[in-house]
Amino acid sequence: MSATIFNNIEELPADALFGIKQRYNQDTRATRVDLGIGAYRDDQGKPWVLPSVRMAERAIQEDPSYNHEYLGINGLPSLSSAAANVIFGEDSPALKEGRTISVQSLSGTGALHIAAKFISKFAADKKIYLSQPTWANHNAIFKAQGLETASYPYWKSSTKSLDLEGFISAIESAPKGSIFLLHACAHNPTGLDPSEKQWPVILDALVKGDHLALFDSAYQGFASGDLDKDAFAVRLGVEKLASTSPIFVCQSFAKNVGMYGERVGCFHLILPKQNANLAPIKSAITSQISSIIRSEVSNSPAYGAKIVSKILNTPELTKQWHEDMVTMSSRIKEMRIALRDHLVKLGTPGTWDHIVEQCGMFSFTGLTPEMVKRLEVQHAVYLVSSGRASIAGLNSGNVEYTAKAIDEVVRHYSTSKL
Repeated sequence: MSATIFNNIEELPADALFGIKQRYNQDTRATRVDLGIGAYRDDQGKPWVLPSVRMAERAIQEDPSYNHEYLGINGLPSLSSAAANVIFGEDSPALKEGRTISVQSLSGTGALHIAAKFISKFAADKKIYLSQPTWANHNAIFKAQGLETASYPYWKSSTKSLDLEGFISAIESAPKGSIFLLHACAHNPTGLDPSEKQWPVILDALVKGDHLALFDSAYQGFASGDLDKDAFAVRLGVEKLASTSPIFVCQSFAKNVGMYGERVGCFHLILPKQNANLAPIKSAITSQISSIIRSEVSNSPAYGAKIVSKILNTPELTKQWHEDMVTMSSRIKEMRIALRDHLVKLGTPGTWDHIVEQCGMFSFTGLTPEMVKRLEVQHAVYLVSSGRASIAGLNSGNVEYTAKAIDEVVRHYSTSKL
């Protein structure tokens, strides 16, 4: 028996995104472009360590008390409390009223896992609604906990715009008390966000349906360069929803602080307003979250947490961080414009203004899987089969080449269909 228990284990396909990176690394062509992995690159195509991070690293390593001891189960308190201020705003009524529970997590993915584990334990009957399309790992995280997922319309391919009507219809038809995962800003993979006029419509529909919101905030400050602007949806959600229902918020510092491999994030749970004493409720919930963390990772990593905490709690470093986010978001905006302009100049069939109308790291280009495959095979330009391109992978040295490659591919398939 012991020799045969592994015989019938199914081999799963490799992760599509990391498969792209592997093929890119193995490509020996002189000119190649990686628009797959979502990680910021400078204009030379190199990883960029933020100046604020360099300053924070020096500061913590020069501190005589610096060490590599374990953190507590719920992570570094100075990180989680400062992170709550960043996402909710220092004047947030929820914070002032003590209705927020915040813990450190293994970046945004870890925060989502805590949310999924918590929901599976205390609200397993609730269906999780994800945008169509969404980040592929969303489905995997919730399904791994045995939760049922469904989708709501989001991207209207015919107009390359938000399908607000379909979105609202899905909210209205969902079973009462369902959970809707909302991208706080810089929607992955489309780069398309609801406007500040559309968000209230969406959130009011959630209130009417007595639904719960789970915000995934992976790009605050990275999308626009403005932390407050990028937190608009979350803060409005807290204002509208938290009077009657809890709100889950999963926060990552991978992109906006460049802490990709350090896995720094936070999970927040906002409790609804109520007359009952909050203290025992918060204590009970916190104990359950702690149990989840302890049984799975024991506690979160310390090094990256100390860096981010130092940045968030030191005015000089906070100011530099704000400048760093402007640097990153501005370069990506420039690349969006450059790519659009090159395609227009080439007369590439189709319309391309959606590239500059989207925001954040990614663009849903509208290229088909066949076009994406030809881009890779013929031109060594790598992106996700859905047509999602990481604009951060573009720079002044490869954007024109990329535009010409897209032009050739689009024309090839346009001609072949004549």
